[in-house]
Amino acid sequence: MKIILIGASGTIGRRIAAAVEKDHELVRVGSKSGDFRVDIGSTESIEKLYWDVGPFDTLINAAGSGHFGPLHAMTAEDFRKGLDSKLLGQVNLVLIGQHHIRPKGSFTLTSGILAEDPVPYGANLSAVNAAVEAFGRAAAIELENGVRINVVSPGVVEDSPGYFPFFPGHIPVPMEKVAAAYVKSALGAQTGQVFKVY
Repeated sequence: MKIILIGASGTIGRRIAAAVEKDHELVRVGSKSGDFRVDIGSTESIEKLYWDVGPFDTLINAAGSGHFGPLHAMTAEDFRKGLDSKLLGQVNLVLIGQHHIRPKGSFTLTSGILAEDPVPYGANLSAVNAAVEAFGRAAAIELENGVRINVVSPGVVEDSPGYFPFFPGHIPVPMEKVAAAYVKSALGAQTGQVFKVY
């Protein structure tokens, strides 16, 4: 199976790569490193990626950024960072990718715990994560040729201690458990699901 992994060099991406690379053809993609480069905020860059990689079976996205900061100082421009990257970037990976993916393939997107358990400074990511999950559920009923789509929603992960102070009372999620959710989404049989890893 040919798997495109975007964000392959990131905290979560590295663990996903380790979980799938032995049994599958893994195409590592990043904004600055990897077999191919992509800017998920650019439809032209996404289109080029798909043409360069060729037909594929699975796309896993573990990339996308948003704004983290106090609401009283947040501007429309700040808020748009999450819309353009983590939301529209992932939506466009599917909108464009549906024309390149092989039948019975799958898309796996990433949201996060802030969709339902907000913290101070996280209003942008809460909104974006919830929208990604809604898109995944809706796209699942329209994707053709047996193509599946799911969303993985991790909590704060154990390999990101810099975020721990912003998530008081949250128990960091083991990376093995996070990687397993992506494997289940990408290689399993379900569609239209949000796999919560809290």
